Amino acid sequence: MRFAAVLAVGLVLSPLTASAQDDQTLADVRQELTILFTEVQKLKRELSTSGGAGVNVAGTSVLERVGAMESELQRLTAKSEELENRINRIVADGTARIGDLEFRLVELEGGDISTLGQTTTLGGAGQTTTAAPLTAPATPTDQASLAVGEAADFERAQEALASGDFRAAADLFATFNQTYPGGPLAAEADLRRGEALDKTGDTREAARAFLASFSTDPEGAVAPQALFELGRTLGVLGQTQEACVTLAEVGTRFAGSPYVTQAEDQRRNIGCS
Repeated sequence: MRFAAVLAVGLVLSPLTASAQDDQTLADVRQELTILFTEVQKLKRELSTSGGAGVNVAGTSVLERVGAMESELQRLTAKSEELENRINRIVADGTARIGDLEFRLVELEGGDISTLGQTTTLGGAGQTTTAAPLTAPATPTDQASLAVGEAADFERAQEALASGDFRAAADLFATFNQTYPGGPLAAEADLRRGEALDKTGDTREAARAFLASFSTDPEGAVAPQALFELGRTLGVLGQTQEACVTLAEVGTRFAGSPYVTQAEDQRRNIGCS
């Protein structure tokens, strides 16, 4: 049931995406590229060590220790092969999606489709590189991980939201994630954009923004709030069953969060069983 809430939301919002396929704008295609970039960034983070790994080679004799090392080597070999296969599948799928998006971008911009070459494979094709030492990934609160101007642009959008200029705030947060796709503040930017849209009365787009926030970082600091807000707005849209499932996920995933109580209150208000 790990992705039950997201799947339910996908069913709710699927009519929106289905209609967009026939009349897709340039902004829609660029948004798809942004989402794909975010997924690649998540994949890169999997290559960073957490610093907590270790190998248990305890034993009372040399033979026991050698046996333990052989077992651990077999386990790590199997794990590396599993990860290699997974990465290869992601690369193949991502390359195909990029090729399709490049085609649609050229088509929408009125370019010459015949000039499109072969899509470059994600990560490079046939390149051999020397792996750099792996280090722990930066946390979202690490200011050194922010691009130049990123903090200032986020603060500007926050100020618009705090001042009550909700339309401007929604536009500024949307521009922020277009400018800094996959950045440490991406999930919060989508969350705040959803709050701004909700204040303007655009509940459907607000729900989509909350979904984008949760999907970007489902284990992050703002994930509990994003999931709660997603369930709440689904309830406002009349999608009661999907709202109940999503709100229940808040307690399942984030048992210690203050949003659990709010989610339960909301479930009672909309009549969840």
